[in-house]
Amino acid sequence: MAVIVILILASLGVAGIFLGGFIWAVRSGQYEDTCTPALRILANDEAAPVPVPKAAASSPKPSSNRS
Repeated sequence: MAVIVILILASLGVAGIFLGGFIWAVRSGQYEDTCTPALRILANDEAAPVPVPKAAASSPKPSSNRS
């Protein structure tokens, strides 16, 4: 019977921690803008060009001189 009391107190403690974390997140502004992150994927951003490494650009091409 004592185990049930311990489990109830432990679950109330964990629930209190989660409630405190939720209240902290709301007060710090985590849920201020709920629309923009969902629409960000639809924005048509231009991709940045991929730079070519200097070693690959200046290396000589292998010759196909087979005899």
